[in-house]
Amino acid sequence: MAIISAGGYGGVALLMAIESACIPLPSELIMPFAGYLVASGRFDLIAVATAGAIGCNLGSIPPFEIGARGGRKAVERWGRYVLLSHDDLDRADRFFARFGAITVLVCRLLPVVRTFIALPAGIARMNRLRFHAYTFLGSWPWCFALAYVGMKLGRAWDHDPRLQAVMHRLDLLVLAALVLGVAWFLRRHWRARARP
Repeated sequence: MAIISAGGYGGVALLMAIESACIPLPSELIMPFAGYLVASGRFDLIAVATAGAIGCNLGSIPPFEIGARGGRKAVERWGRYVLLSHDDLDRADRFFARFGAITVLVCRLLPVVRTFIALPAGIARMNRLRFHAYTFLGSWPWCFALAYVGMKLGRAWDHDPRLQAVMHRLDLLVLAALVLGVAWFLRRHWRARARP
């Protein structure tokens, strides 16, 4: 989180861009920390959410273009390097077939899926302007909500010793859950990558 501390709003945008470029860097860690800095008076909540959403748009450009220019074959060939499996592509294709472009808006509000939705949107050759509008409209409330939680926790941190005690007890549990979640994700996608 030193990037956010040093880079300010640009750091928030950069980290959220990385998350939207099909690299599983959890926004669930980025935005609450930015919200904590809102509580400390360093950032503004609206500006933090906006920086996060802009980052999501910028980070979505490369995977969208890869999908649009290379099609499904390119993603099937190179997607495994970012642990994107055939099952993930099939799932996204089904969503697009059923719901159309609104899939981008909905998926930007969902954990994990939001990281990878730009590729199938590109494969579907979604209108670029609509893609970026839906990406921003779906990402902004997500970024706002996570930053808001971080802001509220940040404000309570200094005034409620019980919160500090509870959070210190939960540290190990949260760390274990994160490690197990990442391990499950990597194992599932590594197996899919190994399949012909």
